[in-house]
Amino acid sequence: MKNLFDDNKGKKRGQGFNILSSDSTDGHGGYGSGVLNLNNMSPVFIDVNEGEAFVDMGALHARSSVEKGIKFLHEKDKVPNGKPYWLVWVTVEDKGEGPFYYGVTACELTVDREIRRGYKSLPEHVNNMDRSLKGRIIVDQMDDKSKGVLATFLESHNKDVWERSTDTLKEGLNA
Repeated sequence: MKNLFDDNKGKKRGQGFNILSSDSTDGHGGYGSGVLNLNNMSPVFIDVNEGEAFVDMGALHARSSVEKGIKFLHEKDKVPNGKPYWLVWVTVEDKGEGPFYYGVTACELTVDREIRRGYKSLPEHVNNMDRSLKGRIIVDQMDDKSKGVLATFLESHNKDVWERSTDTLKEGLNA
């Protein structure tokens, strides 16, 4: 598996960013075919207040550093002092010339560490994860500052992957 986000610039947050891996079910139709493959997906968190982005692979199983120890509620108004985050599902594919950001979908969540409560819509997170795997770009609900943080993060990490990505993604992030 090739890992694009290995360095994390000295931070101990999360793991690397999955980019490409060999797919054992590629075309053979045997055991394991039809299984959801998350090898090319990475969860990127945007800390809205701090204006920073980081990868945390624990989010694939709702066990990220942001989510640990938090009971998530379905009503946003029950977490009025929640710190805002965006969880962005980023899927990378290879179109022959090299990898590119194929699917990028953002989901809102808030966390109030003091009361150990948070808000997120689990159906939205699951559906957006699926949409990212299918190559959709869903970032229009993000605030402009967070879009800029995400664009800078994706571009600065690997300029070539960013350059090969679609205009839809770049325009969506106003980059």
